[in-house]
Amino acid sequence: MRTLKTILYHTILLIMVSACAENKPDETRKTPFELVDFEELPDPTADTLSDWSNVKNGLQTSFVTIDKRFPKSIAPDFALEKQESLTGWRGERVSAQLLLWTNTEIADVKVAITEFRTEDGADLPADVTSARFVRYVMTDEFADGCGHRKPEDFAASLSADMLDNLTSFNLEAKKVRPVWITIRIPEDAKPGNYTAKVLVEGLESPTQELGLSLHVIDQLLPKPSEWTYHLDQWQHPSAVARVEGLEMWSEEHFEALKPQMQMLADIGQKVITATLNKDPWNVQTFDPYADMIVWAKQKDGSWKYDYSVFDKWVQLMMDLGVNKMINCYSIIPWNNEIHYRDEAIGELVNVEAKPGTPVFEELWTPFLKDFVAHLREKGWLEKTNIAIDERTREEVDGALSLLQKVSPELGVSYADNQKTYQRYPNSDDVSIAMGHPFSEEDLKDRQSRGLNTTFYIYCGNAFPNQFTFSDPAESVLVAWFAEAAHFDGMLRWAFNSWVENPLVDSRFRTWPAGDTYIVYPNARSSIRYERLLEGLQDYAKIQVVKQALEGKADQVNLDRLEKSIQKLKITQRNETWNQDLNDAKALLNELSLQLVQSK
Repeated sequence: MRTLKTILYHTILLIMVSACAENKPDETRKTPFELVDFEELPDPTADTLSDWSNVKNGLQTSFVTIDKRFPKSIAPDFALEKQESLTGWRGERVSAQLLLWTNTEIADVKVAITEFRTEDGADLPADVTSARFVRYVMTDEFADGCGHRKPEDFAASLSADMLDNLTSFNLEAKKVRPVWITIRIPEDAKPGNYTAKVLVEGLESPTQELGLSLHVIDQLLPKPSEWTYHLDQWQHPSAVARVEGLEMWSEEHFEALKPQMQMLADIGQKVITATLNKDPWNVQTFDPYADMIVWAKQKDGSWKYDYSVFDKWVQLMMDLGVNKMINCYSIIPWNNEIHYRDEAIGELVNVEAKPGTPVFEELWTPFLKDFVAHLREKGWLEKTNIAIDERTREEVDGALSLLQKVSPELGVSYADNQKTYQRYPNSDDVSIAMGHPFSEEDLKDRQSRGLNTTFYIYCGNAFPNQFTFSDPAESVLVAWFAEAAHFDGMLRWAFNSWVENPLVDSRFRTWPAGDTYIVYPNARSSIRYERLLEGLQDYAKIQVVKQALEGKADQVNLDRLEKSIQKLKITQRNETWNQDLNDAKALLNELSLQLVQSK
């Protein structure tokens, strides 16, 4: 069922359809949202005054670094690169970036990639590659980080981020258009050096050829489900329902969730985000979190809990391969409110239940006991944690005291910046705010006992982060940082908490732009997602290489690798961080190749 807000939302998008020179989407796509052609917002910067008089006539093409976002309106001024070389393991996904620009409009531009082939005739099928046009979304700036924002108070600009699924694109005059090239190296690829052609053509524009080479190293990347990096990106099912105009928790909604959440499984996500009662974050997001468990107080005073949505959601995520933990938010909602249906009066009742108060114990005790019994019946009890997000010391103490008393079988997960883990050293899953001090000894102790410890990035840390204005390589760095600082992985507070119109404007009423999501509706990827995947692959490769070097007692190369990793234990930007990261990545591939050659 479409809500009024959904109808208005789609109406606005339809108004934005260009009356001329339409960018034509792939007609095989089915949902109404995907078939809406939209225009990017106008460039609000002085970049529009850039001098394009020195740009040659016709379509211009060049490979460019994947470490930079290119402003939409600035005329490129650099030596053209018509060749690009990539290196990867079998099973790895590698990326390149192509830049297109023109001083006149060119319609129906297409980018295709031929088969990869070696000199001895081995080949990789053309369908292992994709070329996606990068779309520009409005972004802002870090400024003071967390806090309420009025758009007029923050510098706005367009940021190249979303990877669209269009089969062709109409290039604007005096604008650039990035194209993201992805190669998914098959697990059974024959090692060696491959070459392919990148073909770019437009209406009444001759085809241009660029060269792409790929060196496949004879090392096999473990599957994402086998990666040890503990990735926890909170999911938001309600946002999918709103954007696609679907009834909440309908069969259509669950079907729409699958491709979006498959993207999360594809990068090794370990945790299912579930809710216990009403929106645990008190509508800090554009879309409130819808109930997954319905509480009802019956006429005789007993309690009944409907787990049907919770069960269906958890099973969907497990079927996709996300099955290590179920983190349930929250026994301490941000406004301390819970709600239930009072069958005696036939109404939904809101109650404030602060931890440590009699009403808190009265309401949560029967639920926790029933929840444990339900989880045990489903076989999920050992995976489930009661999760808490950045609450006060007093609130955490009150909640954990009740949990220990009523349901000690349940695990506990929390993110905080108050060293709560030191007071509760047996907590199953702890995430520490990036940049906040932590004890190396405590970290080692937790790991020795098999307890999970991650860091989290949020609106308060400017670097590294995954805002839409962040440097692309920051999304890679967060994986290397975990290795350098010896964390088990990373938490990020939202995978897909979309803003009102995420396709064109990533800004939100609070927090820097892009803080609420890293992917786009209808399973559209982003530069941030692709670079995060790159970093997570690096982390998995590091573990393989380290283990092999240790097996060979090669301390010299172990020390070389560790030295390069430790340069990336940074929470503040420095002048060399991006080069240090690229040097470390190059060394990792060098060592992996040496290991192959020494077999």
